[in-house]
Amino acid sequence: MAQAASSSRRHQKRRSTRSYAALDLGTNNCRLLIAEPAHYGFRVVDAFSRIVRLGEGLGLGNMLSDDAIERTIDALRICRDKMAAKDVSRARLVATEACRLADNGASFIERVRNDLELELEIVDRKTEAYLAVTGCAALADPKAQSVIVFDIGGGSTEIAWVDGPPPHAFADPCKRIRAWDSLPVGVVTLAERYGGIDVTPESFEGMVEEVSELLLDFALIAAAAGRAPNFHLLGTSGTVTTVGGIHLGLERYDRRKVDGMWMCNADISTVMTRLLHSDFQQRAENPCIGRERADLVLAGCAILEAIRRAFPSDRLRIADRGLREGILMNMMREDSVWRGGSQR
Repeated sequence: MAQAASSSRRHQKRRSTRSYAALDLGTNNCRLLIAEPAHYGFRVVDAFSRIVRLGEGLGLGNMLSDDAIERTIDALRICRDKMAAKDVSRARLVATEACRLADNGASFIERVRNDLELELEIVDRKTEAYLAVTGCAALADPKAQSVIVFDIGGGSTEIAWVDGPPPHAFADPCKRIRAWDSLPVGVVTLAERYGGIDVTPESFEGMVEEVSELLLDFALIAAAAGRAPNFHLLGTSGTVTTVGGIHLGLERYDRRKVDGMWMCNADISTVMTRLLHSDFQQRAENPCIGRERADLVLAGCAILEAIRRAFPSDRLRIADRGLREGILMNMMREDSVWRGGSQR
């Protein structure tokens, strides 16, 4: 009887904990994370990710296609049902570059509101960059005096210079951002312009040069970052997690092994050279890539290479976390769930 009462109290305690949801609708992916506050950070209770390619064709035009919209609506319906099942009390659902660029982005948002009763928020580039930093800054080396944080997306790439060590574990890392930029290029848009199936060393270099030119202004502003003690790069995106998974030789992608791993410059180059000399079928058969992303991975590597050239570093830390985690951290910080260093 006592055991049953104890079990009931534990159940009630779990039910009384607030659930938060963060949704990131990008150019390529629709991703949802549902979490509850924990003593340090939060505990994930459900997640969902699907490649929808909402921004398919945007590199060549200004409209979201009917097929892309239908794929995305189907994925968002699953997200809505998951949030209802977990009794989410607070959520923030954001859309990024595809909806920012598309002439019919606003009408798509309206359809989501009418059909699914979901409120999607189109965030600006600065907000996207700051959320990415918030989501992965905890992985920065605490001894690093400067870190370049970047998020290679489907339609844009956000990059920020985070300066100085954090004053405490729950401090807002965005207060240490010295400079940021959002490059109007991502894996989908770049692959559509240069071709992602048959990539030659020459076309790969063309992609790198285009991104390097877009990166030039930020690289000049943030040049001092690379001279700071213990400087390193911190990347969050499917590109960097893929590079990490391939380096580890994983037979199946495992977030637990990739999130937070360090890679040295030489090992990154080895993986990228291997990918560049692989054909589409070989990339599709790699368990860390798959057929749905085999035509995008080298465009992502070209963006990564441009960042590496602009900010040479022997260390890259890989984050399988980012914008969704940043949204969750911000909502929980606003609700003071860690007041006094513990959950309220």
